[in-house]
Amino acid sequence: MKYTQFTVKEREKIQYGLWEKKSARTLAGELGRSPSSVAREITKNKNQRNVYTPRLAHERALKKRKSRGRKDRLKNQVIRDDVIKHLKKRWSPEQIAATMHERLPGMSISHEAIYQYIYDQVHRDGFGLLKPGHQDLRSFLRRRRKRRVPKGARRCQRVLRPKGTSINQRPAIINERQRLGDWEGDSVESCGHKPGINTLVERTVGVVWITKLSSKNSHATVQAVEARMLRLPKKARKSLTMDNGPENSDWPELEKRTKMKCYYANPYRSCERGSNENTNGLIRDYFPKGTDFTTIPEQELAEVEYSLNTRPRKRLGWLTPLQAFRVALKV
Repeated sequence: MKYTQFTVKEREKIQYGLWEKKSARTLAGELGRSPSSVAREITKNKNQRNVYTPRLAHERALKKRKSRGRKDRLKNQVIRDDVIKHLKKRWSPEQIAATMHERLPGMSISHEAIYQYIYDQVHRDGFGLLKPGHQDLRSFLRRRRKRRVPKGARRCQRVLRPKGTSINQRPAIINERQRLGDWEGDSVESCGHKPGINTLVERTVGVVWITKLSSKNSHATVQAVEARMLRLPKKARKSLTMDNGPENSDWPELEKRTKMKCYYANPYRSCERGSNENTNGLIRDYFPKGTDFTTIPEQELAEVEYSLNTRPRKRLGWLTPLQAFRVALKV
């Protein structure tokens, strides 16, 4: 039997029946409807006072019928093509939305619409299978989540003493991110505990340097940092904040070679090096966990470095880190 929507008269009969204290099963028998259909109709169309209203129910039904079967998450094919192109360049939905007017004058879209479009490619908002004729774009998001889920909490960790000068002794001006030359450093490990890469991020403009490490010891880290920092003018290398890993233990030699003051973040407080942690997450878009960096060519690392440094950033007024870095060097 083909299902038909409730009419206005049927909805009014339901209202009258509820006034007379009739059950959903009794009303269903009078209307020639399924008891579950009548019960569902009553439940989903109650007002704030928990009273069924036929007028509200009919308005909702007409509105739902008008948009039935259509989910145009993005406005047109030009916008969709632009979004997909830049997602594949590892741009975030917010970066795409904020700079779209520069690429497509007169056109705009919100980052929320982009997220909805991405997850609409899959049945049940990510819980089901890929829809026929669609492409799965979730893998181009930074976290690659199959479904949109809230953030979780982290467990507490025991606290250890930093190896060198503590971040608690760091000058307040570094926290303000108002001057050029304050960096955060870290190492990203290869699979099987093999040597990985060293990453350096400038706190003010977010420019990142990625350097392949020859080994996992502190000497290799000192060499990597020295090679990148000594290419810069003195005004662009004032301080370096690192974590407490053994590869960062030789801070006296690092200070001697680079003339930069070194600080150590508190153990298990990655938020104190937020810029570096965030950038390492972006790098993982290109090189997921399990990557063997010993097999990655230097040229490929350089291409990823350039890609990250030429993405527009919200906190820079949608300038790229390289653009902001060049401006800061001239000031």
